[in-house]
Amino acid sequence: MNIKEYKDLYVFIEYQDDRLKDASLELLGEAKRLKEDRPCLGYCVIAVILGAPSNEMLNELGYRGADKIINLHHESLKTYSTEIYTTLLNELIHQDKPDIFLFPATVLGRDLAPRLAARCDTGLTADATKLEFDPENQLSSLLYVTRPAFGGNLFGTIINETKRPQMTTIRPGVMDKLPLDETNKFVIEKREVHPENIMDFVKILKVLPKDHMAVDIAKAEIIISGGRGVGNRFDVLQECADMIGAEVGGSRAAVDEGRIDKEYQVGQTGKTVKPKVYIACGISGAVQHLAGMEKSDYIIAINKDPDAPIFGAANIGLVGDALEILPLLTQEIRSYRERS
Repeated sequence: MNIKEYKDLYVFIEYQDDRLKDASLELLGEAKRLKEDRPCLGYCVIAVILGAPSNEMLNELGYRGADKIINLHHESLKTYSTEIYTTLLNELIHQDKPDIFLFPATVLGRDLAPRLAARCDTGLTADATKLEFDPENQLSSLLYVTRPAFGGNLFGTIINETKRPQMTTIRPGVMDKLPLDETNKFVIEKREVHPENIMDFVKILKVLPKDHMAVDIAKAEIIISGGRGVGNRFDVLQECADMIGAEVGGSRAAVDEGRIDKEYQVGQTGKTVKPKVYIACGISGAVQHLAGMEKSDYIIAINKDPDAPIFGAANIGLVGDALEILPLLTQEIRSYRERS
């Protein structure tokens, strides 16, 4: 393998129901940041999208930071197939020789990326939270990928010196997507592909969409999270959340104790959230939890322990029992609304 033949930053794009996934748009923003951080490489940011997306979606990818959009075009590709997607992307990699290929660490990305890495005989760093080029060599395209290990108690930085492309999946919510810039110049290249010629031993009979009532806390504007300090009284948090239009989350300790479902976990091993307001109740503020919510616009912490680390990240800190303070807040809001 001649590593010098490989160039550019490729980003796998996910979409559903004619809407681009935020996790992919975040990676476009990160790819552009990397490109601008190392201009001597002359790399382009290339978005790769499969199926038959609308022209509006393709244009949005350009407005969000892509220099080029490659659409592997076929109507049947709107439904994900592990074998077909892996085969088509493997062919693209052998043809285009990308130096770096970024995937969102979504359900789809976590299924696709490792299979593709194995097919290409390259390495994969999964669930990354930080990307940067080699800090000691300003001419190098070697990617330093940082990810949590041992349940978030340690962080490891991984490099892939000998194989290409350098592949990684990145946690949704960790990176920032760029605002729309309709002055950005880009190229759209549609490549007709023939998935019907690929042998696939799995036949998709029906796609069942996720319950439309399900909540994605990563998109919530207000979150009230509970930790071990609130015990099994998450009903108190829910009552307050209902009053102010918030969603309820939890720390890993609360999830491990069965107080709240895993999909509502905030932290290094849960979801990364960036709400306008984050209220942490009975959460000590371990580094693993802070990593998942420290980018919140405004943080309110309620804890009995005045020395709890969470107060170091909070805009407002209340020393006390959240199970006593939250009901007072709920009642005050209720009274205010009744007066209004």
